[in-house]
This record gives sequence, structure tokens and C-alpha cells, in this order.
Amino acid sequence: MKKDNIIQEKSFAFAIRIVNLYKYLYEERKEYILSKQVLRSGTSIGANVEESIGGQSEKDFISKLSIAYKEARETIYWLKLLFATDYLNQEQADSLLEDAEEICKIIGKIQITIKNRNS
Repeated sequence: MKKDNIIQEKSFAFAIRIVNLYKYLYEERKEYILSKQVLRSGTSIGANVEESIGGQSEKDFISKLSIAYKEARETIYWLKLLFATDYLNQEQADSLLEDAEEICKIIGKIQITIKNRNS
């Protein structure tokens, strides 16, 4: 993996955190439904970032990046719900939400840059 693609690095590191969160929720908290939802959306961010990098065109790149953004927003929802239902404590939720929101901001800035470049 290249070391100069910040969104690629951050989305991969976030996916690792999400997998570890899933293991914790599933094994220790015995939570089986919400944990699967956050696992799917949280790991999908990086998968879509990777697909965008391998996009066949700029349109394909933008499309996959948009999906990654939507998955990040969905992940934020599941994290907030896990906190609100006492599966995550304040510290856990804040840390994960901070990472997810940072990913959203980075993806948003990439999208704005591309849009501005094309106008």
C-alpha cells in the first residue's frame, strides 16, 4: 500500500478498528445485529475507496468515492446508535466517531476539488 494516499490509509485503519469493534460487540457484549451493520458499513468505506482508486474513468472514481462517503455517514449512524443503547461508552464512541467524521471530511474535500477542477 502506498504511503501517500491519506484516504486509503485512514479508511483501511478505520476498517481494522471496526473489525475489532465487531469482535468486541459480538464476543463480549453478545450484540449480534447492530454489530453486523456497523461491520458492513464501516469496512465498506475502505473497499469503495480502493474501488475508486482503480476506477476506469473519473466518473467511476467519483461514483465509488460517493458510495464511500455514504457508507461513512451510515457508519456514523450505527456508532451513535451503539452509544445511545449503551453498547459503547463515551470514550469508545467519541474516538470512533472522530475517525469516521474525519474520513467524511477528507472524502468531501476530494469531491469538492474534483468538482471545482471540472467546472
